[in-house]
Amino acid sequence: MEPPIHRYAIALGSNRRHGRHGSPARVIAAALAALAAAGVEVAAISPTIHTAALGPAGRGFANAAAIVRTPLDPPALLALLKRTERAFGRRRGRRWGPRVLDLDIILWSGGRWPPGQRRARPGALAVPHAAFAGRGFVVRPLAAVAPAWRVAGGHTVAQIKARLDRRKRMDARARPAL
Repeated sequence: MEPPIHRYAIALGSNRRHGRHGSPARVIAAALAALAAAGVEVAAISPTIHTAALGPAGRGFANAAAIVRTPLDPPALLALLKRTERAFGRRRGRRWGPRVLDLDIILWSGGRWPPGQRRARPGALAVPHAAFAGRGFVVRPLAAVAPAWRVAGGHTVAQIKARLDRRKRMDARARPAL
């Protein structure tokens, strides 16, 4: 009997050039090729968007989302993603700092991880990703490849994006003109 195939939404980001792959957008493309070479089927890829850096990361990011299929369970896929980041030169550093490659599991076709728990312990793998719904640089690319994906709680990715877009418009109107 073959293992079940899981679908995942993966967020990809880069804000540093790579010696072999080049620009951050090319790093993202090369990372997807590396995952495919490791046996992960890349089913859909969003356009790459460019976003301003948060915190001390310095320069802006190239961000994208991909839908992948694999028999790996969430911890095994996370281990593969971390190995891929290291292969691209990612080193542990300060939170929100610059990075050659950042790969995160955002959603899983199995729902929540760990199963049956509302929250993972701090620092542990949690799916859906704990902060994704508030991050436009994750939600916007994800909406391009999985708008109808229902997240725990019943909202679709498209609905989450619409809420973020509304909030952004309201924030822009609330800023005083200079």
